[in-house]
Amino acid sequence: MLKMAAKVDPVERLKEEHKAWKCFHPKDFIANPLKREDGTINWLVWKCAIPGPAKTPWEGGLFPLRLEFPQDYPFSPPKCIFTPSILHPNVFPSGTVCLSLIDKNKDWKPQVTMKQVLQGIQLLLQDPNFLEPAQAEAFMIHSQSSLDYENKVKAFAKQMDPATSTVLRDINTVST
Repeated sequence: MLKMAAKVDPVERLKEEHKAWKCFHPKDFIANPLKREDGTINWLVWKCAIPGPAKTPWEGGLFPLRLEFPQDYPFSPPKCIFTPSILHPNVFPSGTVCLSLIDKNKDWKPQVTMKQVLQGIQLLLQDPNFLEPAQAEAFMIHSQSSLDYENKVKAFAKQMDPATSTVLRDINTVST
């Protein structure tokens, strides 16, 4: 007899995750479902921001990220896209993050939460996976001179300082 997978409504699951997030989330992280122009909420698209990890070249920056959840979430992972894209070996030029945690064929499990995804991406910033580069430019710069790479990242982090960045003004808040 075949065992059927439990049916999970992705919107209900994301509402629960958002409720938990509002009660307890990592310092300086932002994550909110997209508020449409008509005031309704699109629970399958989230605007987020990840703070640069302390004591890394990313420190001081707050990096916008869009999470796009599929209709079969949590059985399939969200697509995670930096907006704007960042200089990182595991981020495609389009901004899409390459991380085993959000790869259905690798480490993705339905128990993984949006909070764990965001924290995993923050860890990836400080600890790139050079065995699976997604961005040739970042990989080559780092391979040729890690100091040049770090200097470019520091300059970008400075541009993404939440006190001065205009990019971050687009991240809305939702009070549901």
